[in-house]
Amino acid sequence: PMARWRRATYAAGGIGLACAVLIATANWAWQAGHVGRAQAAMDAWLGGVAAAAGLTVREVYVTGRVNATKGDLLRALAVDRGDPILAFDPDRARKRLLRLDWVKSAEVSRRLPDLIEVRLRERVPLALWQRGKRFVLVDRDGEPITGDGLGRFRDLPIVVGQDAPRHAADIIALLAADGTLFRQVQALVRVGGRRWDVRLDTGIEINLPETGAGKAWSRLSELQAEQGIFDRDIAIIDMRRPGHLVVRLTPEAAARRRDPGENT
Repeated sequence: PMARWRRATYAAGGIGLACAVLIATANWAWQAGHVGRAQAAMDAWLGGVAAAAGLTVREVYVTGRVNATKGDLLRALAVDRGDPILAFDPDRARKRLLRLDWVKSAEVSRRLPDLIEVRLRERVPLALWQRGKRFVLVDRDGEPITGDGLGRFRDLPIVVGQDAPRHAADIIALLAADGTLFRQVQALVRVGGRRWDVRLDTGIEINLPETGAGKAWSRLSELQAEQGIFDRDIAIIDMRRPGHLVVRLTPEAAARRRDPGENT
């Protein structure tokens, strides 16, 4: 039997020789302009070796998928069961995944002998951004996600305004502090790039101030709990002036006040 140190020396020498041949071959291919063909040939050779050794794709394991469709993911991965796993390029697959609407970040790796593992981080839908007559789903960073299949997101608040998506996360977090009141919010309109008007599902419009919006919203919550202000015939509640609350009645309620005799 060959001595252990000698076997290790021969093995190291063999690896070094293989590396030298590989470097020389790559250098020749580069100088000769045959890099593309050489790469294709190498991929084909690796694929054949992998298939002969039983290293083929048997399973694709995905974590983090919520809204991205299975079909979109498989098309982006561009791999089928039975493909040589060594011919699969995780980095290229990751870049294709990042082009999908729902994918914010992705990690793709091979787990020999037969598993491809994908870890996704999807965009979190926050609101529906109204642009004219069209709606676009936006995430918490204010980035557009998609304009398709929005029916299942109809319970999300609507934001209106050119810069509304960029500021939506802050105002929604502020309003959601009172869950009962927030459930009545239908739309948020960005005004002048400075402040918000809030429209409730009852039709009432609330003009929040540029500063102190949280304090104003808390005051409204108190008024609703104590006096049921939202249950009255009110069209607009203006809170833009600190310490002041101006209420405008609906046209019908205003008419009754001007001429109460007609309604007795």
